[in-house]
Formats: sequence, structure tokens, C-alpha cells
Amino acid sequence: MTQISEILNFNKKFVEEKEYEAYLTSRFPDKKMLIITCMDTRLVELLPKAMNFKNGDVKIIKNAGAVISQPFGSVMRSVMVALYELDADEVIVVGHYECGMASLNADKMINSIKERGVSDEVLSTLENSGIKLTKWLRGFDNVQDGVIQTVELIKRHPLLPPNVPIHGMIIDPATGALELVSEGYVENKATL
Repeated sequence: MTQISEILNFNKKFVEEKEYEAYLTSRFPDKKMLIITCMDTRLVELLPKAMNFKNGDVKIIKNAGAVISQPFGSVMRSVMVALYELDADEVIVVGHYECGMASLNADKMINSIKERGVSDEVLSTLENSGIKLTKWLRGFDNVQDGVIQTVELIKRHPLLPPNVPIHGMIIDPATGALELVSEGYVENKATL
């Protein structure tokens, strides 16, 4: 049995037994917050529990390192949708200790890409098209810098509504302990 068939078999029973009813909510976040966090497996259940969020409380965007690298990319578009269309009025960027993005080595990853079957010709075409893979595949030096850079990118975005608090936190993936590294309320008061 494949993992996909296991998922579909479980899902059929889940729906038949109406287990979904415990998760019914609207598409609008009850706590009017958007969380941007890492896709790390340790955070799937830990982060919502550590922050006291349940299904329906917040919007969550997950990606590698909780990093927004493009001000007009898909992650930032999702931030704008949450703020303008889904009633979020606050953003928290949550990085974590022991993040793989802190140790991401672009050259090593490019070698892995080649080992998994992507040809040198494809890589060369990308480079010749202006896509600098070593820049695109870079991580950050430490998690605090990564969180602060993403917070600053959001705060400086020309389409960000005025006075939206943008916070930065770091979570310990073992204990769930949170550390505030950038508080948006204080920064908003300073600009008033």
C-alpha cells in the first residue's frame, strides 16, 4: 500500500464518521492574525499549541525558514490577501532555532539537484537567463537575523496598510518556548 492510498483510505473513514465537524470554522481568522512560519516538521502541532491557537484562530503561511525573499512574490501576495480580504490585522513572523535555512549551502544543494537528475544544461540555461541559483538558494546566518529581515521587508512594503503591527518571534522546536525579537505594537506607537 502506498502512502497516498493510506491517506485516501483514512480520509474516507474521516469523512464518513464526520470527524471534520470538530474543525468547522469560517475562512476568517477569529484572532485576526497571520502567522508566517517555517515548514519544519517539529512545528506542525507544536507552534499552534505553544501560541494557544486552535483551528480557525489564525491564518498560517509556511515556507522554508519563514523567509519572505521577494517583496512581490507569492508569500507576500498571501500576506496582502490575509490583510485586505480575510480580516487579518496583525502579522507575526515566527522563526525557530536549529533551522535548516541557517545552514543552507547553495553549492551543496546544487550538487544534490544534479545528483537527483537535473542536467547541467538546465542549470546553465537558468544561469544564462539571469537566475543566480547560489543567490536564490541562500539561507541566513542566524535565525534572529532571518526573522528581523522578513519583518523589515513586510514593514517596508508599499502596499502594507498603515499601523499594522508586524512582530517577530523565535520558537524553540523542542520546548515551544517563544522569544520576542521584534514587537510591532511598540514600533507602531513610535511612528504615530
